[in-house]
Amino acid sequence: MTTRRVVGPFNRVEGDLEITLDIEAGRIAAAYVNSPLYRGFEQILQGKMPADALTLVPRICGICSVAQSAASALALADAAGIVAPPNGRLAANLTLATENLADHLTHFYLFFMPDFARADYAGRAWHSATVERFRATVGTAPNEMLPARARFMQLMGLLAGKWPHTLAVQPGGSTRPLQSTEIFRLHRILCDFRNFLESVTFGSTLEEVAGLSSRNELSSWQQRSGGGDLRLFLRIADDLDLWHLGRGTDVFMSYGCYPETTGKLFPAGLWDGQLVPFDISAISEDISHAWYVAAALPQHPASGGTLPMADKPGAYSWCKAPRLAGRVVETGALARQMVAAHPLARDMVQIAGGSVAARVVARLLELALVIPAMERWLSEITPGEPWCIPGNPADESSGAGLVEAARGSLGHWLSVRRGRIHSYQIIAPTTWNFSPRDVQGQAGALEQALAGLPATADEPIPAAIHHVVRSFDPCMVCTVH
Repeated sequence: MTTRRVVGPFNRVEGDLEITLDIEAGRIAAAYVNSPLYRGFEQILQGKMPADALTLVPRICGICSVAQSAASALALADAAGIVAPPNGRLAANLTLATENLADHLTHFYLFFMPDFARADYAGRAWHSATVERFRATVGTAPNEMLPARARFMQLMGLLAGKWPHTLAVQPGGSTRPLQSTEIFRLHRILCDFRNFLESVTFGSTLEEVAGLSSRNELSSWQQRSGGGDLRLFLRIADDLDLWHLGRGTDVFMSYGCYPETTGKLFPAGLWDGQLVPFDISAISEDISHAWYVAAALPQHPASGGTLPMADKPGAYSWCKAPRLAGRVVETGALARQMVAAHPLARDMVQIAGGSVAARVVARLLELALVIPAMERWLSEITPGEPWCIPGNPADESSGAGLVEAARGSLGHWLSVRRGRIHSYQIIAPTTWNFSPRDVQGQAGALEQALAGLPATADEPIPAAIHHVVRSFDPCMVCTVH
């Protein structure tokens, strides 16, 4: 007998989320993920001047507004045929990295770890320490993390003028040139943040954490003397076997991010047991189960539309179902590191697949990988050299901007007709991860990750469901436009 149950809303998730569960014999037989809030940004942008997108799209979300700005700026740059000078490229890397790393830190300390301070886990050997560190509003960890994060975010003031919703990120680079004294201040802020991560989050140097190459090495590192909140999480992950919880598609995609003089720090690609080159033309959006007027076939975002149809039969979400060559993919920090061939990420997935633990470890791993890169980018800035070049899209033009936000692959597709925005389509990371079924009946990444978990028709929702949902770090307000 199948019992249907609707769960939600979820706390400590950005935006609105509901999940319908079909439960059979004490297990989730099928999950249907609903993004219940329609927002309409893609319609708002139609008819506007192209440059207006730089003001409007950051308002999609206050958490990842720089990522939205960066994607929009790249789409406009592509339409205008311009490339930012080196200083502008470095400034764009630094601003995006600042936001992404702050997101990773916030997710771990404020969104994810408080779940393990729940009374459900009372009696576990690690529970008292977790309550002391991470219990909501009273734990010691946020009192340490929040001042460190606030100090780190001062980078954004120097690099971009303000956060969120900066206008410093432009198609031709950055409008916020840095002086030598400001670059020195940025180095000091990065040094302070490195010290926080090494003393509080990891209990080890960033280079040691970044150099871990396997689950065995991670376990050996965990057992060595030293503190750090990552070690506490690994104790929890081992005890609850979070390594085998929430396995999704095991197909990982990244657009690549942080361009350097020779390629990108994290390259673009698709991982499906082997690395496959990324093909932007293979992206399509399926709206067979979303509340939009359906096209005959799934469409590439460059030619797609977003016309709402709230009473559409068979639909259950405002989220579209993006697919890459018809396939369901997972995106995010774990996906980036799988595509980038980081040995720890590859080993975690080879042993147990994409999981709650692997996703969390990958986010913290990126903190250790990106801070040294930020230090290097700062040293490569040349004061006095150009930061931004002017340029506007032609009256008849189109462009695409692909970036990696903290939560994964973010794409903007723009077309300009008669000097105005004719169409503007956005696929956010959570659109990929929390998509509904497509015309082939393929469940989205989260829908697959929830299938098989224990659940009943009337008892409280198991903590495992919360862990799986939050392991993707969803941003529901970015999911629907």
